[in-house]
Amino acid sequence: MKKALIVTRVSGFVPQFEMNNVKILQHFGYEVHYAANFDTVVYGPDNSRLDGTGIVCHHIPFCRSPFSPAVRSSYRTLKQLMLDESFDLIHCHMPMTGVITRIAAQSVRRKKKRHVPVLYTTHGFHFYTGAPLQNWLYYLPERWLARCTDCLITINEEDYQRACTFPVRGRVEKISGVGIELPAEKSAPSDPATDGERQTIRHRIRQEFGFRDTDFVLVSVGELNANKNHIQILRMLAACRDPALKYIICGTGNLMEELKQFAAEQDLDAQVAFAGYRSDVEQILTASDLFLFPSLREGLSVAVMEAMRAGLPVVAKQIRGNVDLIENEKGGVLVEKGETAEYAEAIRYIREHGELAREMGQWNRERIRLFSTERTTEQMRNIYQKTILPERT
Repeated sequence: MKKALIVTRVSGFVPQFEMNNVKILQHFGYEVHYAANFDTVVYGPDNSRLDGTGIVCHHIPFCRSPFSPAVRSSYRTLKQLMLDESFDLIHCHMPMTGVITRIAAQSVRRKKKRHVPVLYTTHGFHFYTGAPLQNWLYYLPERWLARCTDCLITINEEDYQRACTFPVRGRVEKISGVGIELPAEKSAPSDPATDGERQTIRHRIRQEFGFRDTDFVLVSVGELNANKNHIQILRMLAACRDPALKYIICGTGNLMEELKQFAAEQDLDAQVAFAGYRSDVEQILTASDLFLFPSLREGLSVAVMEAMRAGLPVVAKQIRGNVDLIENEKGGVLVEKGETAEYAEAIRYIREHGELAREMGQWNRERIRLFSTERTTEQMRNIYQKTILPERT
């Protein structure tokens, strides 16, 4: 049986985003292996979602910083794994593991004198239009490693156009992100039963967080780190001082305590709910009025996709990825600089125009069909067939 290796820095990425790719490879007759740091679980509370998937797991203590001494040891461990298992296909994700994997695969290729196709999916280059100068330090390594890449897969238009200028060994592709499930509607949106069900969820979730049915509820979903920039919304709430504005933050991360402390210092405890990791995000979105996404850098956000599927208007920063999903004034409002005053004005505008907010939500429901799991699965199946499995084309 042929073997395929998927590599990510943190655990949880595959069960959260890549299971359709796993199923494609298994359908093609591959035994799928997964190398990651299983001590760092970002998506979900543990690794139990890998149980029963047929995936063979390999713990490698990958780290985030390129300057960590752990980089060298993780490289050696990964290279030895490639030598021992003789994989027939390698697909890597995330910047650090993208670098380490492609260098290791190139070394193994020279040693074994055997070409193994390598795919790299960038979920958003660190360098992008308007990025800080230090982010562009990643440009030269990515360009150089393109020579070791049989298929460089991008998920937004800006990255795709830039990647097309790289000397890729194979070719560049663009897919519609990791995709999002679009289950068939149980009934028409105007069906009273459906509306009643939504109202029940709305009331229950708001009651859980101590919010009123008449409050205007904002929601963000994402890891609590500097890039996701939740602090900007907290600053906006502190400046507005509107007790009817409520804010739910779903997610965990290293800034949790810092954000909680800021909220307490600004007397925002009654307005802000730190929900932590939630398995019922869809219901929390249903209970909310507006999705906020102040992130500074994105590839193609699944959180925004989920909000679009839920029919929420979106207020987000006008950055790469967001502009691929949201059209300004149609699916929401894209703010240019990401200043607190811009977010406050965008929220006020949508809040005061209820009919427009509903139209934005409906536009998002239609737009998200372009990013469905069905569509991305077909795109990846074609990529595997053309690039990795040419004998099947």
